[in-house]
Amino acid sequence: MRAHSPFAAAHERWTPAPATPSPVRLSLPARARNVAVVRRALEAVAEELALPRRLVEDMRLAVTEACTNVVRHAYTGAEADDQSALRVELRPQPRGMLVVVEDRGRGLGPSPDAGGPGLGLPLIAALTDDLEISHGPGNRGSRVAMSFAPAIEAA
Repeated sequence: MRAHSPFAAAHERWTPAPATPSPVRLSLPARARNVAVVRRALEAVAEELALPRRLVEDMRLAVTEACTNVVRHAYTGAEADDQSALRVELRPQPRGMLVVVEDRGRGLGPSPDAGGPGLGLPLIAALTDDLEISHGPGNRGSRVAMSFAPAIEAA
């Protein structure tokens, strides 16, 4: 039997920390191994902001899905090896974080290697507070902007 810890409830409550003044920007080749790099950076910033663990788990899943879409669908061949094929920006906000994932590949739309629309974008939409999907820089590729904020607890 587990004893009740008074620290468990306090651990789950979220107290806003001052937002980091500078965003974190990553430019990486669009390779599967770099999705883990993005996740580690996301976790480090989320820890610095003292975001609740459950929110961080949702962020990890949504950002992993967005980055995996770039890795699997945005590029063909050696284009994926460009040092800025996958661009991610982690922008701390007063309440949570904005994460932007960009590529300069094919952009959003039916992928020739998929049998139809996937579940990735609906999953991302379900995990975010706000989702904006648009063309990437110079109207090329895609840009997925995801806002995350902790749930407000009723008093």
